[in-house]
Amino acid sequence: MQHRSPEAASASASPTAAAVEAMAPGVGGVEPAVTLDQVPRWSDPDQRISLLSPTAAGSETPASSFLSFSDPLTGDDAAAGAGGRGASRFPVDYEINSKIYLWRGHPWNLEVDAVVNSTNENLDEAHSSPGLHAAAGSGLAEECATLGGCRTGMAKMTNAYDLPARKVIHTVGPKYAVKYHTAAENALSHCYRSCLELLIENGLESIATGCIYTEAKNYPREPAAHVAIRTVRRFLEKQKDKITAIVFCTISSSDTEIYKRLLPLYFPRDKQEEEIAALKLPADVGDENGETVIDERKIRIKPLPAGEANSKTPIPTLADIPLPDSSLTRRRNSFKLDSYLDPAFMSIIKDPDLRRKEQWEKSQANKGLNLANMLGFGDLGSPPLSAAEEYSLHSRYLAKANSMNLSDVAEMKIIYRGGVDSEGRPVMVIVGAHFLLRCLDLERFVLYVVKEFESLIQKPYTIVYFHSVASLQPQPDLGFMKRLQQILGRKHKKNLHTIYILHPTLGLRTAVMAMQLFVDGEVWKKVVYVDRLVQLFRYVPREQLTIPDFVFQHDLEVNGGKGIIVDPRTKHIYQRPSG
Repeated sequence: MQHRSPEAASASASPTAAAVEAMAPGVGGVEPAVTLDQVPRWSDPDQRISLLSPTAAGSETPASSFLSFSDPLTGDDAAAGAGGRGASRFPVDYEINSKIYLWRGHPWNLEVDAVVNSTNENLDEAHSSPGLHAAAGSGLAEECATLGGCRTGMAKMTNAYDLPARKVIHTVGPKYAVKYHTAAENALSHCYRSCLELLIENGLESIATGCIYTEAKNYPREPAAHVAIRTVRRFLEKQKDKITAIVFCTISSSDTEIYKRLLPLYFPRDKQEEEIAALKLPADVGDENGETVIDERKIRIKPLPAGEANSKTPIPTLADIPLPDSSLTRRRNSFKLDSYLDPAFMSIIKDPDLRRKEQWEKSQANKGLNLANMLGFGDLGSPPLSAAEEYSLHSRYLAKANSMNLSDVAEMKIIYRGGVDSEGRPVMVIVGAHFLLRCLDLERFVLYVVKEFESLIQKPYTIVYFHSVASLQPQPDLGFMKRLQQILGRKHKKNLHTIYILHPTLGLRTAVMAMQLFVDGEVWKKVVYVDRLVQLFRYVPREQLTIPDFVFQHDLEVNGGKGIIVDPRTKHIYQRPSG
C-alpha cells in the first residue's frame, strides 16, 4: 500500500511525480524503516501518465516530454530514430516490470535483503554514500577494513549492522572522461551486474541501489542512468526468477526526473509505450548484458570455401558487414572499410591460443625430451606469455571466478587472509597440510586463488606458508605452479615482497630451488626460510595470524619447545625468561 502525505496529494504535479515525491517528505524525514509495499512499483497504475495528451494532471510540462532527452554520448541522428525499425529491443514484460520500484530517498532506509553502497577502491567511510556509515554504525567500517579493498566495477558484501537491510553490497564506480567513455560505461555496467550477481550468489532476492557514480568522478547523470537501467533490464531478462525486487533510489530532484523519463524506454508498460520508446532509444543500448557495443568488434570475416583459396574472390561490400543502421552511412563515407577487407589476407590470421600451442609443439620437437618432465617436475615447456596475453588470461580467470560460488574451496582453509606484517604489508596465509589433491578440484582452486589474491596484488604484500606436517602430502608439480603464476600476472610478481616458509623440509627446499631455475627466479628468490614460530613473529606479529593448532604442536615436536612458553588458551608464544 502506498502512503502519501497531504502536501504531496495536493501538489500540482503529474501522478508519477506525486507517487515518487510522496515517499520523500524532504528525504531526510523518511521513516527509519520502510517496507517494499510502501514503495511505488513501476507497474502501478498511479505511476502512469498519458503519452498522448498535451498535459498531464495540470502539469505545465507536456507529459510526453519524459521521453525527450539529450544524451551527450549519442548524436542527434542516433537519438532520433535508431530504434524504430523491426522488433522492439525492449518489449513489454509485465513480470519484469512488477519487480522494478522507484523510490525518492536513501536506500538504507528500506527493508530489503541488500542495499548498494557506492564507494572507492579502499572502501573507506569518507568516500562512501553519504550517511550510510552513520546509519549502519561503526561495525560497518570495521568490516570494510578487513576486505582488502575492491576494484573498479567489482562488488563485495558485508553485514548491514544497524540498517533495516540484511546486507550491504559495496561497489566502486569508474572515473569518467569523454575520451574513454566506452570503458567507463562498461565498468559502470559491471558495477550493477556484479551487485546483482552477488545478491543471487548469497541467496538474496531484493536490492535497493542509488546512482552508482559520484560528482568527484565526473560521470554525467543521464548517460549513467541509461547504463544502470538497461543493465538491470538485461539482467532480469536472464535471472527474473531469482529476484523479487530492484529499487532505484534517487536523492536529488534532477536524478528523479531522469529516471522517470528513462524508465519507460527500457521498461515499457504497454505496446503504446513500447512503440514510442523504440523511436527514442539511443543507437547503442548495449549487448545482451547491457554493455556498450564496439562496432569494430562486430566485424567477422567468414573463412573461404574449400578449393577457392586461390580463386579470384570479390571483396565483400560494407552491406555484408553487420553494423548498426545509424552508423552505416557515416562509416561508408569516412573509413571505406570495404577497401581493406581482403578475405584472402584475413584468413591467414590464426587464433592466438592455437598459435602458442603450435609454438610449444615446435619447441618440444626441437628439444626432444623435456628435462623438467624427466625429473618429475611436470610440463614446463609452454612458451612465455607477453604482458598483453597475461593480462587477458588473468581477466578471463577473474571474471569466471567472480561469477562462481567457490565457498567449498574457501571451507578447506588452504588459503586465507591474515593481517599485516611488521611493515604494514597485507599478508596471505597458505596451509600446506590442507592441500590434499585427492579432495581438490585444481581448476576451482586456481579460480579461488585468483579471486582472493586480486585485492592483494594491487600493492606490496607478503605470503606466509605453513609447511608444518605437509612433507608427505602430494603437491602440484612445477608445471602447475608456472601456469598459476602466469594467471596471477606480472602485478603479482612485482608487488610480492617476501614468501616466509615455516618448517621447511629438504624436499621443499629442493622444490623451491627447482622453481628458481625452471619457473621464475625473480619470484622464488624472495623466499625466506623460518624454522621456528618465534622467528616468524619477528616478521609477522602473532596477533596478525590465524594459526592452526597442529602448527603449534609441530613446532613443539620439531624444536622441543626449548626457550618458549605456549599459552594454551590464546596460543600465544612467549620467550622463556632466562635464568
